[in-house]
Amino acid sequence: MAGKTLTTASILVCPHQGQVQVSPSQTRVRVDGQPALTTSDVMTISGCPFHVGTSPSPCVSIQWVQPDLRTRAGAATLSETSVGLCLNPSGAPQGQVIVQQTQIKVNSE
Repeated sequence: MAGKTLTTASILVCPHQGQVQVSPSQTRVRVDGQPALTTSDVMTISGCPFHVGTSPSPCVSIQWVQPDLRTRAGAATLSETSVGLCLNPSGAPQGQVIVQQTQIKVNSE
């Protein structure tokens, strides 16, 4: 399923509005001047306020379970239709990453 390609300029958040920071693994494939995101990128989440009862359980990373199937930039690229799970420090999923904004020129699938 095609969707707008995610780049380092895309705005991603966890379901609790924690902000995603990306360290791209590749910089060769660019969209609108920004590196395209891939499953090999290091993605961390900061500022997640989620608690289980009184214990903090913030989202800290993303595991991509459904990347683009046909488009690659070394590794599979990511688009607004890709599915990523936000994980807490022990690796438990806490919901899907939310794409708040991305470029509008290029699709990947």
